[in-house]
Amino acid sequence: MTERDTQLYYDVLIIGAGPIGLACGIEAQKNGLSYLIVEKGCLVNSLYHYPVNMTFFSTSEKLEIGGVPFVSNNIKPVRAEALEYYRRVALKFSLNVHLFEEVNSTAKEGEYFRVLTSKAEYKARKIIISTGFYDIPCTLNVPGEELPKVKHYYGDPHFYAMQKVVVVGASNSSVDAALETYRKGAEVTMVVRAPEIGERVKYWVRPDIINRIKEGSIKAFFSSELRAVRESEVELQTPDGIEVIPNDYVLALTGYKPDFGFLRKMGIRLSTDEKQVPEHDPLTMETNEPGIYLAGVVCGGMETHVWFIENSREHAVRIIKDIVDKKE
Repeated sequence: MTERDTQLYYDVLIIGAGPIGLACGIEAQKNGLSYLIVEKGCLVNSLYHYPVNMTFFSTSEKLEIGGVPFVSNNIKPVRAEALEYYRRVALKFSLNVHLFEEVNSTAKEGEYFRVLTSKAEYKARKIIISTGFYDIPCTLNVPGEELPKVKHYYGDPHFYAMQKVVVVGASNSSVDAALETYRKGAEVTMVVRAPEIGERVKYWVRPDIINRIKEGSIKAFFSSELRAVRESEVELQTPDGIEVIPNDYVLALTGYKPDFGFLRKMGIRLSTDEKQVPEHDPLTMETNEPGIYLAGVVCGGMETHVWFIENSREHAVRIIKDIVDKKE
């Protein structure tokens, strides 16, 4: 992994070095296929950009790939443990990964695809797209959203100490951000479209946020929306009318979406409804574009709550089996 692979032709080119992309590489290696994993960021780039103190919903064994045990200090691992685990897996299998190399375009030429990246040109018989959905935030489309004080990604809660913070949404990430910044001394206000904190919030966290709201430690506007962001305040639409409150930072943690433009550029059709699910065969994971496969959470389109690491690891097995079967 420390020296660039000089080979330019592969049986399989995998786009994305997240957990499922790595699983596809492991499965290709086990089946004697030549492969390359290309990642535009760092190893498991999406996980790297998760909040610093994030705890996974799943237990560690459900996040395992390649048959390598994932041992964590507690039943549910944290971000740092996951980064360490997937790095060890990549090293154990000596996976052929090119990091910080972005795929710019692909074109079908006879029996292979020509793939142009930011650093090289490759040829591959098959392509697997395992790019996740964490790169593009779902925007609010409100005035002032472009201001630097508006953050669509949340990192270390200490940054927000002694600041007036508005957290938009009530997803797991929003609730975590509200609780963590509050405990670092921020004055936290949540703005939630729903009438209450949703049932999908992690079961061990939901009572905590409900109790903090009940006692007044965290203020919450339910059935409400952010209307505008200004330098030192925000405007909310609430059931009781317009509210304007002082504000230093807005954490707009309203979800993320796959790079639909990239999928379309690859020739992959999307469903015409709001879900925009990429067309693929659930048995083989091959898309409407022969030779191009999908793996992992990207398969769900806007339904980002359908696929996770634990239930999409099997995609690697299905895909490589189909590739091997078609090669014979």
